Amino acid sequence: MPRLITSPTSIPVPGGKIINEHVGRVNSGTEAVSVAHMVAPPGWEEPAQTPDFDEVTLVLKGEVVVEHEGGPTTVAAGQSIITSAGERVRYSCGPEGAEYVAVCLPAFSPELVNREDEA
Repeated sequence: MPRLITSPTSIPVPGGKIINEHVGRVNSGTEAVSVAHMVAPPGWEEPAQTPDFDEVTLVLKGEVVVEHEGGPTTVAAGQSIITSAGERVRYSCGPEGAEYVAVCLPAFSPELVNREDEA
């Protein structure tokens, strides 16, 4: 039976980024996948990480920069990028900030991120 998600759960994070999880471990109890709407302020960045999940990032506004072994990739509005579990990545955004949707398989959890500053 279909299940309507009437509103997301806001997840607090440092650096001014807003995470509104629609589907995932927090808002719907879903462990297989998470879908979150993100809004990052200009100059936002986070530490490098080697997550235990695949992530699809669909940029709606602004730019998201993904640093990886091959160098940085700038993802503009209307574009998307897929990163694989076990790949070291670092996310930041351009000077205008960014609005994007992140889909993680399995669902995002802080224990699966493996941020370098938490090691």
